[in-house]
Amino acid sequence: MGERLKDKVAIVTGAGSGMGEAIAHTYAREGAKVAVLDVNEQAAQRVAAAIGANAAPIACDVTRHDDLDRAVAATLKAFGRVDILVNNAGVTHVNKPLMDIGEDEFDRVFAVNVKGVFLGIQAVVPQMRKTGGGVIVTIGSTAGLRPRPGLSAYNATKGAVHNLTKTLAVELAPDKIRVCAIAPVATDTPLLPTFLGPAPGQREKFIATVPLGRLAESQDIADTALFLASHEARFLTGNIVEVDGGRCV
Repeated sequence: MGERLKDKVAIVTGAGSGMGEAIAHTYAREGAKVAVLDVNEQAAQRVAAAIGANAAPIACDVTRHDDLDRAVAATLKAFGRVDILVNNAGVTHVNKPLMDIGEDEFDRVFAVNVKGVFLGIQAVVPQMRKTGGGVIVTIGSTAGLRPRPGLSAYNATKGAVHNLTKTLAVELAPDKIRVCAIAPVATDTPLLPTFLGPAPGQREKFIATVPLGRLAESQDIADTALFLASHEARFLTGNIVEVDGGRCV
């Protein structure tokens, strides 16, 4: 076990699977205590049990202000403080043309991907101000930097997240709260087939566009999230860090 996050307390949303699960494990390995938040309570419990005593599972729907307030209160009760927030919870819609995206789908992706991030930050900032600072890491996407057809509503949410990250990096800097985002390329998680769409051969076709020749893995994102939350990144704020194997070049 390392010590890059020794004595730190982190909240990770969407930590019941995929990138969030990898981030929770990585943070705990490096000495942090981790609140494992997920809308799926059983998934949160599974991940927290695998980590052990330094993790607390908390059921949380990030689109609900009350849920996030309860989650922060539960984190404080379990671990006494909040130093790091990772806004990882996210959803998408099936890759399809603009005119086929329904209003309910649009509302859902904006509720989780934008409102959920906004409310999560609102929930932790008062605690971070009390303790003299903190780090907020939000999962954006290369879709917010180099958007491609078929994911118009999802892409728009990630553009909003990147803009919010830069805005709050400046606004919260006097509070010594750093705010950065990670922009992963398509990542090998349960959501991947939704991103790529139903056509055969899409995975191979996409990989061919990545200079380093593969999809991202959850651990690639977790390692970057570890760096951004660590002392080594103390002078970074407002950054959108591309973890994309060169795709956005």
